[in-house]
Amino acid sequence: MGALAQLLSFFIVIFAAGIASGEVIYKLDSGDKLKVIVYEEKDLSGSFEVSGEGVVSLPLIGAVSAKGLSIRELEKSIETNLLDGYLKNPKVSIEVLNYRPFYILGEVKEPGSYPYVNGMTVLNAVALGGGYTYRANKSRITLIRAGESEKNKLSVSAETRVLPGDVVRVEERFF
Repeated sequence: MGALAQLLSFFIVIFAAGIASGEVIYKLDSGDKLKVIVYEEKDLSGSFEVSGEGVVSLPLIGAVSAKGLSIRELEKSIETNLLDGYLKNPKVSIEVLNYRPFYILGEVKEPGSYPYVNGMTVLNAVALGGGYTYRANKSRITLIRAGESEKNKLSVSAETRVLPGDVVRVEERFF
């Protein structure tokens, strides 16, 4: 097998391992604040927010759609736009400065929206919401991923990862 074929096989295995482990690739949406760095172009770099329409307005190239894209996909999109008559070999790097909030509803003491923190689980979300109420059914917690509809809600455990924009609902128990 040639070196290119071995490298391709390696990436396929890594990609499949990420899917098998339940790894979810973060998708950008309105409310995310980004740090965009264009290598050796200070005037094109800076902090930008994804607007309510899901776009990022950048110097020279204007509005670039970010909604639903991964960070890597947005980097490639910006590079492609910069190649179109502006820069010869643009290198773009993006990091998320502030994630959009997540929401916790139902039988927690203080339901509402809370700032997202990397590595957050359902149990962390409940703790931010002030803990369970006495009526909470700790074994009936549902989660709706950002951008999904109510019909796609998932039954989850306390260890399930929460992502920005997710809605966590702790159901009521019936005596």
